[in-house]
Amino acid sequence: MTEVSPVLRILPEVLLTLTGVLVMLLEPVIDIKASRKPLGFLAISGTLAAIAATGYQLQLPPGTAFFGSVQSDAFSAFFHFVICGIVLVTLLVSLDYFEGHTTYVGEYYALILFGAVGMMLMTSSVELLMIFISLEISSISTYILAGYRKRSATSPEASIKYFLLGSFATSFFLYGIALCFGATGSTNLFDIARGIASGASPLLLTVAFGMMLIGLGFKVSLAPFHVWTPDVYEGAPAPVVGLMSTAPKAAAFAVLLRICYGAYGTMTHLWMPLIWILAVLSMTIGNLGALTQRNVKRMLAYSSIAHAGYLLVAFTSLAALGIASAGFYTAAYAAMNVGAFAVLGYLSGFDEKRTNLIDYAGIARRHPVAAAALSVFLLSLIGIPFTAGFFGKFYVFTGALNSGNAWLAVLGLLNSGVAAFYYLRLLAQMYMLPAEPTLEPNTMRARPGFILGVAILVFAVFALGIFPNRTLSLARDAGATFTSHPNPVPQPQAEAIPQQ
Repeated sequence: MTEVSPVLRILPEVLLTLTGVLVMLLEPVIDIKASRKPLGFLAISGTLAAIAATGYQLQLPPGTAFFGSVQSDAFSAFFHFVICGIVLVTLLVSLDYFEGHTTYVGEYYALILFGAVGMMLMTSSVELLMIFISLEISSISTYILAGYRKRSATSPEASIKYFLLGSFATSFFLYGIALCFGATGSTNLFDIARGIASGASPLLLTVAFGMMLIGLGFKVSLAPFHVWTPDVYEGAPAPVVGLMSTAPKAAAFAVLLRICYGAYGTMTHLWMPLIWILAVLSMTIGNLGALTQRNVKRMLAYSSIAHAGYLLVAFTSLAALGIASAGFYTAAYAAMNVGAFAVLGYLSGFDEKRTNLIDYAGIARRHPVAAAALSVFLLSLIGIPFTAGFFGKFYVFTGALNSGNAWLAVLGLLNSGVAAFYYLRLLAQMYMLPAEPTLEPNTMRARPGFILGVAILVFAVFALGIFPNRTLSLARDAGATFTSHPNPVPQPQAEAIPQQ
């Protein structure tokens, strides 16, 4: 077998890094009054190249590089596609968002690309220290992006809150890595799995897993680690919220899947009850919190907490089925949530004056196409048939039922019924109520980048809802990597999963 160059194992990350550096180098030579759209197009080109490179990686045999710290396989490729897709659409809808409102927008495009590099490295890393470094690369970029509307009081506040709480949560993850090393003598996930199989200290491993779960739980907004989410989502620019509510979550869930099914694959009795509890807490707290919100961005922030709980339900399935359903739900959620925040950003404008429910009364009459697109995303978030959200929840709850976690599936369905109320309430505001007479009309015109980005997302929502097999097949291939690795880690059997 021909040896694969180590650079090819991280080719998408290399292309994004080079593009981000090029954007930063070109920014100073462009006149301060000139449009920064060419830099946006350059960033989009780099993202398309990264998507093509990910497709090329699928043709390579699975393997590791850089002393076993990163691994390219179907699992990493699947999440690379998801993250690159999110970045591509975010760049498209951002082309006109900052136009005329702020200078040096090139920094924005570069930060998105550098953040994507960290997220993609997280999904391909099989070394805990490499995961930590990648997590920091991703986090630093999103901390800055959250405060990019510098003249707004809420945006810098969101950035500072995100940074302080994020740094605190990251320390938990680092302490968990240290305890893992103390218990097994290694920070490589495969070596940790072998150490667990040989009888390493269960107490240290239990505490280590708990600390790492806290660190990752913050990134994916799991309850009770969600307190930052509503404030940060409310203050950050809408396109940034669409990005940070999906791409970092996809990367963090990929890491959690590798830890649970890879390193801790023989200790389901340890992590399964914790996952069960966090899933129920996230679904319930997220949906109940959203019911009381009158600010649309805060409502969708609590909604994202609930969806993190739905996604966590997939972890209770058997290894291959759980990874496949989690992967599919991640892709579905990315399409509908990025789309929802993209349309909110368009309707509310750069200054985001339209953020409350009452501001959307009768808006379908003034912006029928944008309202129709937002309706598609909201209906998908509910889980209406023929949308991505329907099959996402179907696979997640079916997996829970097949693994014997019927009560968890029932609680998930009940929470989905509760969620339908606040999504439909926003739809009723848009279509069934008259517009407020004092509301100033939004004069912002839809531009080609925004139209193309939203069109891609609407297409993805219906494609995943009507023809889900292709994406599900890729997700299944991703799940199979945990049993087809050259040094396979023992996988849990069906009877090892506790019955609820």
